Amino acid sequence: MAKKIIRVDSCNSWQKKFIDYICFYTTNFHVLKKMLPIFSYILHPIFISLYATLFYLFYKDDIFSTNEKYFVLIQILVINIIVPVLFYLLLKSTGHVKSIMLSQTSERTIPLILQCFLYILLVKRSIVITRYPELHFFFLAALFSTILALVCVLFKTKASLHMVAISGLTIFVIGLNIHLQLHNPYWPALLILLSGIVASSRLEMNAHTSREILIGLFVGIMPQLLFLYLWL
Repeated sequence: MAKKIIRVDSCNSWQKKFIDYICFYTTNFHVLKKMLPIFSYILHPIFISLYATLFYLFYKDDIFSTNEKYFVLIQILVINIIVPVLFYLLLKSTGHVKSIMLSQTSERTIPLILQCFLYILLVKRSIVITRYPELHFFFLAALFSTILALVCVLFKTKASLHMVAISGLTIFVIGLNIHLQLHNPYWPALLILLSGIVASSRLEMNAHTSREILIGLFVGIMPQLLFLYLWL
């Protein structure tokens, strides 16, 4: 039986786009694999709180003054980025951790306990429910995800903290999209795509197994879904 050969010049527009898409990713697959680890740093859990806050303030722009936005962002920057980084440097200097990725399960206990206290500080003193209800519940759910990740550590199980963070952010953005009736499918679609890229990145770097990726996905999604019903 003669093989059927598809000529590019005889294809319609969508077929040509599909062929171009396949050719691009086949040709540049090795380049894309090298780029994957970059996403582990850009979407590191330490930055997710800042991304969630920026998204929240951007879409509720008419409610907050410019000064208030800067004040909230500075709080998030100090509490969720600067303090953990300084604490990490202290732990690294004393030999308790080896890298910012916390690749060993034993390295995670102290940073996760610290993160729990920082989230409690945020929801009790800074991101209060009366002023920032949606963001308040995001951080409250993030607190419960951190507690679950800590429980996993106690049982000698390593959940992917990257997946915990990016999946939690994805659910928050989807919920906010529904709550504010934004009718904007692009942000949720982008974050779902980025969740897949982050998972691929962690697997490519041999930082996690597929099981640890799935545990992180569950730990990140479930608290956000449960708290979603309180503000959606």
